[in-house]
Amino acid sequence: MYIRVEIVNAFVDQGRGGNPAAVVLDADNLSADQKQRVAGAIGLSETAFVSASVMAEVKLEFFTPTRQIAHCGHATIAAFAYLRQVGRISGSRSSKETIEGRREIVLEGDMAFMEQLAPRYRELPGRAGEVLGSLGLGAKDLMAGQAPVVVDTGNGFLIVPLAGEGAVVAAQPDGQTVTALCEELGLVGYYIFSCQTRRPGRDAGARMFAPRFGIPEESATGMAAGPLAAFLHDRLRLPREVLRIEQGHLMRPPSPSLIHVRLSLGDGRIASLMAGGRARVARTLVLDI
Repeated sequence: MYIRVEIVNAFVDQGRGGNPAAVVLDADNLSADQKQRVAGAIGLSETAFVSASVMAEVKLEFFTPTRQIAHCGHATIAAFAYLRQVGRISGSRSSKETIEGRREIVLEGDMAFMEQLAPRYRELPGRAGEVLGSLGLGAKDLMAGQAPVVVDTGNGFLIVPLAGEGAVVAAQPDGQTVTALCEELGLVGYYIFSCQTRRPGRDAGARMFAPRFGIPEESATGMAAGPLAAFLHDRLRLPREVLRIEQGHLMRPPSPSLIHVRLSLGDGRIASLMAGGRARVARTLVLDI
């Protein structure tokens, strides 16, 4: 059986970089085993399989090279941007069915946005030194007046505010220690950042580490940018309802990415949010499974 696979770079920054995801259309007749084999053969962090849904416009299933997962931000943006480009969906609103139910999608021009939940915070009193040590950093590298905190808008990430870009660049995570802490706390990974950016008009420059899921570093993470945007609004008191997060600029080699996060406020609190960006097709593969 031949399977056509589109490799789509999500969250591209001015047409460059982004985070590649694989997208397979018309996957209704593929078994879970076949989907896993496709994802393993491609070898990207996530592959999105698109099929028909009775509760949403499409059903999305996400597979890493080794297992199925409930959600993936960059693969969602990749899939919906591609569906829009090939005329499979139209209008300004859409939706996806996932393992955990229906999620809303907003389409605006060449951008796609995915729904996330209101943020939940979990403090880690007395553990800042442990977190910084797992990154090869010290107390001087922490942002003044702030501490690492778990933020969850659908997936939990450890948000680590650092004093400047130099500290973000200098971070050298110990994979075993980071994995152990993320397993203890039930997290996807670390999202470290400073408020220094490579381009003006942006709010943070970030890096993401998720060795627990086999991702040493990722160039764009929509499900982490939501929690960071909530932190910027709630803890750093940035008054904006639209925040822009750079990621991938500080990787070696760089893969510059830009994630836009829109906050929905009610009584001064974040009721929900949308994280999104632009995507472009990088190449097409045909696999024989």
